Amino acid sequence: MAKTAPRTQKLDLRLTPSAKHTLQLAAVATSRSVSEFVIESALARAAETLPDRTRFDLDTEQWQAFQDALDAPAKPIMELKALLAEPSVFEQSRAK
Repeated sequence: MAKTAPRTQKLDLRLTPSAKHTLQLAAVATSRSVSEFVIESALARAAETLPDRTRFDLDTEQWQAFQDALDAPAKPIMELKALLAEPSVFEQSRAK
């Protein structure tokens, strides 16, 4: 059996009596403690949420378009060029 890490971190929640009651009912229905139910539910939701923000799937055509965009030379932004040509605040303070 895999050994699990000890639970040393605490998370406090404020909720309405109705929300607490609903969580208690759901925990009983799944034969879990409220803590177990909330942790499992929150981790399942996190697992659903995070992949959308950490990876994306592309077909061959989309992948090629993505690669082409990465390989294309950067478009000059005149405002950025002008900003970078100005002395920095550090250079300005040394000149005083």
